[in-house]
Amino acid sequence: MATFSQSTIDKGSDIIQDFLCSTCEDKKLDNTADFYCESCVKFFCGNCIDLHSQLFTKQDTFSRKHMKKWPVTKKVEDFLLKCDVHKDENLKMFCDEHSELCCTNCAFLNHRHCPKVTLISDIVKIQSTDLKKLSVSIQTILEEMRKLQGNQEASLKYMQNSFDEQLQKIHETRRKINAALDTIEQKTLNEMKDTLTKLQASCKDDVDKSISLQDELKQLRDAIQDISDKSKLELSFIATSKCKDKTQHCETFLKKNSLQAKVSVTFQPNSEIVQYLSKLSGLGTIEHSTKTLMVQDNPNKVITVQGKYVHNVKILSDSNKCNISAICVLPEGQVLVIDNWNYTIKLLDQQHQVVSHCSVTKRPLYMCQITPSELAVTLGSGSEVQFITVNNRKLVTGRKLQLHHACVGIACHQDDLYITDQTALYKYTLSGKQVSKMYEDKSGSHTVMTCAVSPTGDKLYITNISHDKVLTLARDGSVLATFTDPALIAPRLHVTPAGQVLVCGSLSHTIIQVDHEGRTKLAILATKEDGVVSPQPVCYNRHTASIIVGLYDNNSILVFKVQ
Repeated sequence: MATFSQSTIDKGSDIIQDFLCSTCEDKKLDNTADFYCESCVKFFCGNCIDLHSQLFTKQDTFSRKHMKKWPVTKKVEDFLLKCDVHKDENLKMFCDEHSELCCTNCAFLNHRHCPKVTLISDIVKIQSTDLKKLSVSIQTILEEMRKLQGNQEASLKYMQNSFDEQLQKIHETRRKINAALDTIEQKTLNEMKDTLTKLQASCKDDVDKSISLQDELKQLRDAIQDISDKSKLELSFIATSKCKDKTQHCETFLKKNSLQAKVSVTFQPNSEIVQYLSKLSGLGTIEHSTKTLMVQDNPNKVITVQGKYVHNVKILSDSNKCNISAICVLPEGQVLVIDNWNYTIKLLDQQHQVVSHCSVTKRPLYMCQITPSELAVTLGSGSEVQFITVNNRKLVTGRKLQLHHACVGIACHQDDLYITDQTALYKYTLSGKQVSKMYEDKSGSHTVMTCAVSPTGDKLYITNISHDKVLTLARDGSVLATFTDPALIAPRLHVTPAGQVLVCGSLSHTIIQVDHEGRTKLAILATKEDGVVSPQPVCYNRHTASIIVGLYDNNSILVFKVQ
């Protein structure tokens, strides 16, 4: 039986076939075999094969170019032959009733009453197998499983992002409640302070009056003592009269205030507030919605245009004519457009009216979705990416990424960020760390412009304006397909949530649909006759079943109803 190198086994889930030189292995050396001798049933490395060829000139040997002549590795044989239930037993029989392979133990324990349990050695004499067809079938299923995995991973990411966003809403609700309670508390404190001030003012008046009366009585007392031995009859009469008057005044004041109780300030809580809050089960309701996985979508389903609408997106603060360079539809249905000439990102409602906008420091070019409420915008004349969040129908600018090259096209899939610089495509993390330069073409000045990624992340699409091409790349950046068409000049592209590829020719005034492999034109969706004049971005909105088209040097967007 053939031997194999342990260093090449069990990498991931694949079984990697490799063999060791039989001669070297006897010397306890692990040298990879390059030849196999069918007569000797042995393997030889590049050095040992020379000696073997000298000794056995008539024996045929097979190099790695003819590995079909080599035997199956023990690893592969064990993988196929061993029973999944009884690991030490080989599969020897097949139960026709249950369509199950079984070892002798399985046959005795589970299939002894079955009418037809046949030896595998007998079955293969009358039944052939098509391994090539089986391999293609497995590859097809693996591709579908990878797509499903990609969708589920995207779903996990989307789920976490939606949770984080709703968590912010909960915190914001709590802040609003706290602010309302703070306001109520402050009003109550102010009312209590006003009450205290009024009470203190009244009491202070009494204190001041008491002090004033005491001072006057003391002066009269001192004056009486001064004249008592001096026989001043007129002064004595006046002093007596004043003393009598002041004494009556003081007695009246004392009588008025003798029953005055101690005054205190009290607070009686509004029990209804506490009772209401204690009855609540939470700050709000928690819900969830389920969306169909994209694996069920057909990326090659042809879109049919049914009607057209024109919407003006110019606002009062615009100093220039609108030039819509990018459009993005977030998962919750918010539509955002980049007004390139006015340095503005605009948020549109369901009727495509501008409800909010924010300005950026440099000319915005393209954008992509990062989370359900966050997008990234490339800024021209520099190497920056600006993050913007949609919060309660308001656009809020956030962090920036500063890169070492120009930033033009941008796309995102899960935690991978793809950015072009006109001649190259780069892969980044969301934190701004460069992973790799995936693709480069220096045959022109605008060979790598806009970019998009398939819903499952297995394909990337880039536009080459210099040569009017659309390229489809694999995950590693290798070119899978190149698409050109006479109706496509200065292409821009968009990939729908179902994986459909839409391409517009900015100078050919055309919007076409290409198959998801990026090889064939499926349909012409709109032309100049439909009002498509110098189209810039094109974007599909699944919430309204429409295609939105931005126009060059035009204050309007076109909205095509589609099916």
